[in-house]
Amino acid sequence: MRIKVTSIFVDDQENALQFYTDMLGFQKKKDMYVGNGDMKWLTVVSPEDPDGVELLLEPNDNEAAKTYQKAIYEQGIPAASFVVDDIWAEYEHMTYYDVNFTLEPTNAGSMTFAIFDDTCGNLIQLSQAR
Repeated sequence: MRIKVTSIFVDDQENALQFYTDMLGFQKKKDMYVGNGDMKWLTVVSPEDPDGVELLLEPNDNEAAKTYQKAIYEQGIPAASFVVDDIWAEYEHMTYYDVNFTLEPTNAGSMTFAIFDDTCGNLIQLSQAR
């Protein structure tokens, strides 16, 4: 068993796509309408693993999704976690482009982690093994 797709709720798919590709460097993998053409399946992948796990930028267009997304954001819980090789380089790069970090890189035992706002309603964690 493997994970092929995982998702995060976003408040605007096009803004999310721009942020995840322009700011984080992911690549668009799938962009298609499904169902009656009223829902969009939009995924991004890491350029380091283009056939790896896809991140679905899923619209929070129902109350359950909005409530969940808002609640974990307000509690400071990241919706996703991404692994990086050099967290300080990523932090410097992202702060240069005005990405808002709610927690700068912090040592925690065998890892260093940071948390940023993805501008789409989520907190995202970056982590690096030490």
